[in-house]
Amino acid sequence: MIELRNVHKAFGSKHVLRGIDLSVDQGRSLVIIGGSGTGKSVTLKCILGLIRPDAGEIIVGGEPVTTARSAKAREAFLARFGMLFQGAALFDSMPVWQNVAFRLMRGHLKRPKAEAREIAVAKLQRVGLGPDVADLYPAELSGGMQKRVGLARAIAADPEIIFFDEPTTGLDPIMAGVINELIREIVTEMGATAITITHDMTSVRAIADEVAMIHAGKVRWSGPIAKMDAATDPYLQQFITGSAEGPIETLR
Repeated sequence: MIELRNVHKAFGSKHVLRGIDLSVDQGRSLVIIGGSGTGKSVTLKCILGLIRPDAGEIIVGGEPVTTARSAKAREAFLARFGMLFQGAALFDSMPVWQNVAFRLMRGHLKRPKAEAREIAVAKLQRVGLGPDVADLYPAELSGGMQKRVGLARAIAADPEIIFFDEPTTGLDPIMAGVINELIREIVTEMGATAITITHDMTSVRAIADEVAMIHAGKVRWSGPIAKMDAATDPYLQQFITGSAEGPIETLR
């Protein structure tokens, strides 16, 4: 479903991606790990076409990703994706149901208001939130509830591909476990292709089929989650064990 071939991206003199090679099969869940500033978020932005790579190819569903699309073609391309943002990124001025149905009330996905609300309520129920939440505002929700609303919005249009950006950041361990379980269930139910960025190794083990570690703009290791712990790559081992000793430099 998604393939990156020797993708490079620099911002001025700062080289962020230095030849990324990744692939994700349809219906599989890839988790990308690595320290801050290693290129994880830039990789997702390149896949979405929000950033143009300096070199390399990105293929989604058999077609090359390009920023040179008509507005209509661009909208159709982005409609294939759902996104759960790190901080939920809800609109404070909108009630919950309008946040969930945001895309369903705009563009070529536009639905009548009553239908959009009905879909939003159904998606809220899928993530464990009752209809009474629909008319509340984000400020009236706990962090865990906001994250669930963000997840409901990510799946509202039944996307083929879903990106999860640090889905458990700021949550207590119990709520993080709930979100991980929901992500795993929903991705499996929908048959969606998923890419997750996370530092949380508990999340990695809960939701990954495949794992890729990026360090200094390159994929240091990739493979099935079942083979991760036995892998000998020193960068990977230092990251998953959280050791201060190893090739990844730490500030002391």
